[in-house]
Amino acid sequence: MIGDAPALIIILGPTGVGKTGLAIELAQTLGGEIIGADSRQIYQYMDIGTAKPTAEQRAQVPHHQVDIVPPDCRLSLAQYQDGAQRAIHDNHQRGKLPFLVGGSGQYISAVEEGWSIPRVPPDPKLRAKLERYASDRSPAALHERLRLIDPAAAERIHPNNIRRVIRALEVKMLTGTAISALQVKRPPPWRIFRLGLQLPRSVLYPRVDARVDAMIDAGLVEEVARLLDMGYDRALPSMSGLGYREIAAHLLDGLSLDAATERAKFATHDFIRRQDVWFRRHDNGILWHNADEVEAAALAQTLADWLEAGAA
Repeated sequence: MIGDAPALIIILGPTGVGKTGLAIELAQTLGGEIIGADSRQIYQYMDIGTAKPTAEQRAQVPHHQVDIVPPDCRLSLAQYQDGAQRAIHDNHQRGKLPFLVGGSGQYISAVEEGWSIPRVPPDPKLRAKLERYASDRSPAALHERLRLIDPAAAERIHPNNIRRVIRALEVKMLTGTAISALQVKRPPPWRIFRLGLQLPRSVLYPRVDARVDAMIDAGLVEEVARLLDMGYDRALPSMSGLGYREIAAHLLDGLSLDAATERAKFATHDFIRRQDVWFRRHDNGILWHNADEVEAAALAQTLADWLEAGAA
């Protein structure tokens, strides 16, 4: 179908912009399947707060890399990359067009750019020690430790992204080699069409605020309570996702639901800003569209023409 250069369509953009709906329409039209690129939708039992594709949507188009691990599994970036690459290869083998869809920039870049990710096993004791350091002092103090031993990694990693800071420190401390030196890139042999959806923040922020309210109405509080009852600790990376941390504080610390909801909205705004920064730094030729103006039928024709040109 696509000649010697197998194709990959990437649909990316900030949370709440409408990626899932567009991807499903395009995949249905072009005979494709969706590979999720969302660092929270990988977790089972976490449906409402992650805005996971519904059962109906997944019946319309097969989805991969969704619901693949329990909330207490620490899926590494390398494991995600391996799974996504397998799904893309499987799509090609079956004559399907793979769509990599999501807002987790690190997931997308690892696949698109062919990152060579250090296969250094996690050291729970070291991680706990570094987590205590960040807690006792500050995330900024932990980030400063990284800057002293791997300034290139520190430049790329936000000080508040404690998990990534710890991982970079862990690799350096266990191997003596900076993670930045190990993260070389070997671009995969695919032809890639990069589609980005965006909206002005004056439009997107009220939209995601309304989505947070809708999640509360849909049972997010009950979802978080069920996860806690199942024994999933609030300190797990999965439970640090947007909405989950705030609702856990409501359930366990007595934070009012209104205050928790407002915190979740502000956290979502901050996350959108960080997504924008990542996509700007890793723009390898993204064709940006206003999400409220994009026409799926016209875009499907553009993609069909692109695929045909590549097969010629």
